[in-house]
Amino acid sequence: MATGKPRVHGIGGVFFKADDPKALSDWYGRHLGLEVQEWGGAILPWKRADTGGEACTVWSPFSATTEYFRPGSKDYMLNLRVDDLAATLAGLRAEGCEVLERYEESEQGKFGYVLDPEGGLVELWEPAAGQGG
Repeated sequence: MATGKPRVHGIGGVFFKADDPKALSDWYGRHLGLEVQEWGGAILPWKRADTGGEACTVWSPFSATTEYFRPGSKDYMLNLRVDDLAATLAGLRAEGCEVLERYEESEQGKFGYVLDPEGGLVELWEPAAGQGG
C-alpha cells in the first residue's frame, strides 16, 4: 500500500533467544561497548530521519525458552516503530497480512503484532509520548 507517509520509521528493537542471556549481554558490553542496563538489554539512541526527533532501538536477549515470540516460529523478534498503530494494523489486514489479535498497551506505548511470510513475529510499536517518538 503506497502512501505519502511511511508506516515504519525505524527499528524499535532487536530481540532474540539466547542460551545464557546474562553472559551474552556481559560479552556485548565488555567487548563491543554496549551499555547493558540492569534489566539485561541496551538502549541505542538515534534521531528520526523524517522529523529529527529523538528515538531509540532496544537490543535485548531473551531466555532460550521464552514464549514471548509465539506464535512466531523464529528465535528472534523484530520490533518496528510506527506513528499510527491502528492505521498500520488496519492497512496490513486490508492487504491480507496475518495480523494477530494480540495487543498490548503500557507506559512505553502501544504494541500490535503481525507474522511475516516466513513465520517471524513482528512487533509494531507506537511509542508513547516521551518515549522518543
